[in-house]
Amino acid sequence: MGGERPHYYGKHGTPQKYDPTFKGPIYHRGCTDVICCVFLLLAIVGYVAVGIIAWTHGDPRKVIYPTDSRGEFCGQKGTKNANKPYLFYFNIVKCASPLVLLEFQCPTPQICVEKCPDRYLTYLNAHRSQDFEYYKQFCVPGFQNNKGVAEVLRNGDCPAVLIPSKPLARRCFPAIHAHKGVLMVGNETTYEDGHGSRKNITELVEGAKKANGVLEARQLAMRIFEDYTVSWYWIVIGLVIAMVMSLLFIVLLRFLAGIMVWVMIIMVILVLGYGIFHCYMEYMRLRGEAGSDISLVDLGFQTDFRVYLHLRQTWMAFMIILSILEAIIILLLIFLRKRILIAIALIKEASRAVGYVMCSLLYPLVTFLLLCLCIAYWASTAVFLSTSNEAVYKIFDDGTCQFAGKTCNPETFASSNESRLCPDAHCQFAFYGGESGYHRALLGLQIFNAFMFFWLANFVLALGQVTLAGAFASYYWALHKPDDLPAFPLFSAFGRALRYHTGSLAFGSLILAIVQIIRVMLEYLDQRLKAAENRFAKFLMTCLKCCFWCLEKFIRFLNRNAYIMIAIYGTNFCTSARNAFFLLMRNIIRVAVLDKVTDFLFLLGKLLIVGSVGILAFFFFTHRIRIVQDTAPPLNYYWVPILTVIVGSYLIAHGFFSVYGMCVDTLFLCFCEDLERNDGSQERPYFMSPELRDILLKGSAEEGKRAEAEE
Repeated sequence: MGGERPHYYGKHGTPQKYDPTFKGPIYHRGCTDVICCVFLLLAIVGYVAVGIIAWTHGDPRKVIYPTDSRGEFCGQKGTKNANKPYLFYFNIVKCASPLVLLEFQCPTPQICVEKCPDRYLTYLNAHRSQDFEYYKQFCVPGFQNNKGVAEVLRNGDCPAVLIPSKPLARRCFPAIHAHKGVLMVGNETTYEDGHGSRKNITELVEGAKKANGVLEARQLAMRIFEDYTVSWYWIVIGLVIAMVMSLLFIVLLRFLAGIMVWVMIIMVILVLGYGIFHCYMEYMRLRGEAGSDISLVDLGFQTDFRVYLHLRQTWMAFMIILSILEAIIILLLIFLRKRILIAIALIKEASRAVGYVMCSLLYPLVTFLLLCLCIAYWASTAVFLSTSNEAVYKIFDDGTCQFAGKTCNPETFASSNESRLCPDAHCQFAFYGGESGYHRALLGLQIFNAFMFFWLANFVLALGQVTLAGAFASYYWALHKPDDLPAFPLFSAFGRALRYHTGSLAFGSLILAIVQIIRVMLEYLDQRLKAAENRFAKFLMTCLKCCFWCLEKFIRFLNRNAYIMIAIYGTNFCTSARNAFFLLMRNIIRVAVLDKVTDFLFLLGKLLIVGSVGILAFFFFTHRIRIVQDTAPPLNYYWVPILTVIVGSYLIAHGFFSVYGMCVDTLFLCFCEDLERNDGSQERPYFMSPELRDILLKGSAEEGKRAEAEE
């Protein structure tokens, strides 16, 4: 091994040499990657300009309030539709078109109405009966019954059929519901078609399902929104409980690191064990119940997830998944038991560092607020860009009019030359769009908006990582802790990062943003190619998505360690990334032993908090437990608040544990540097604490002997 060491170091860079003047993060440093800093500032100026242009042309009321085919809002005061608050679609099935997502407009005639239809009627039956006056209010404004049935339906003057509907978000949707397993509209299961025959309403529903299920999706979204309106208070309480548990866990970890880690491991095993037991009891309880043996494949997709909980197969699947997860964790704990002891020592040292820099626990709030600002600006700009389209009207004619398909103005079309040359033509709303340079550039502006969001979001995360790394590095390189620790290390590190290394942070986040925007474009292309039957194209797309996913993970790992080196030495991004990578390669065994084991332990801590809060939320929202009488609100889908609490709890726990994770990574790199710079003698003493030195050096010696034995 000794003879191979020079070649090994030459392959993975040169180790750091002893420097008696080095006392931790360098305070006298210069600006790095200035060009990237300039590019970031110019990009931000351009981003602001795009936002101003979008806010000038966009109208978010198109998303919030319904608009008819002429682009006029329904129910708005001061307009001719002031007393018509609801939007009626002639053919609701056409709302399944992708244009709905891109332009917030269904490609079917839409009018504002006073109320939604409440009966079944077809135009064929109504146009010669006393029901025509009722039917007429759902035709285009100014319609007169002086045309043939075929001509009216062909021109889109009236809908072919009226179906009982209910208003949702000021829009009329068919009142479809299930009764004894039969899909119904209103109180009936049939409707009359245009030829006088009666058909099952299931045909209408199946038509909507085949068109991507947008009808059900909208109703599902409205029910979810209703659940949020009645349960938001309890969701907030659940998230507060998760925050208190995370904070309490972190505080206890500061004083009882070793005990808390083992308690965390045992609690995770017990929580998973209880989950397996609960699934087994539910599986046995459903034995013999009617319909409980139906398979998930036969049932298919249901928007009401409660249906699945009445199937034995569902609980069997849950039990198998939890059992596999339990077995994996137990096996990992058995094989990693010695490494866990070493990782606990590193966590103890991280707890001391966090204890001396307690304000670091609050820094995730700064990152959260900055990310909220980025998300809010991106979302508002995206909405304004999406609603920047104007109502485009085109000439429609069933004959041979030479002007058919050209744009027109409905207000002046009657007196225009086109109308005189083509008397049968009419100017009708076509779509929301535009033919100006701005409208043709909307897709590019949306891509730029998404790219800038990724860049700024990654920059905010990078700023937090450099700030925390600088503060914890100041702790490690203090020879006499805490006497040599500088005053306000967190604020000093934050100031150094912004003053000297904005360009380096911009460089690292730019690389990551480019990879992320490529992944988004690949997802978009994948969606477009789903209908294609080209297997090679699908295989190639899958490979590209996998490669870029791996590339993003690697860049995240490299950036994180590069930011630590930037915080310590003040070098530019490329130099820091190279030095960090070579330092990790020279200590690859320690990386596997320590860094990843601590990540595994932190993951168990997150699972413990999320699992505890999730189980509490499940029992509460399913009325298994009650704090006071009838505290849980009635819900359409109780999984909505439960999933929200679980996801929110994970994000909160991740925010607290991310401080510890960054602390461990920083101390680990500093430890590797310390071993290369110093030898533990009086002239070159180690900066690590005696407790950390004893267990880490012992663990490293054991790993070295094991590696030599394997060779």
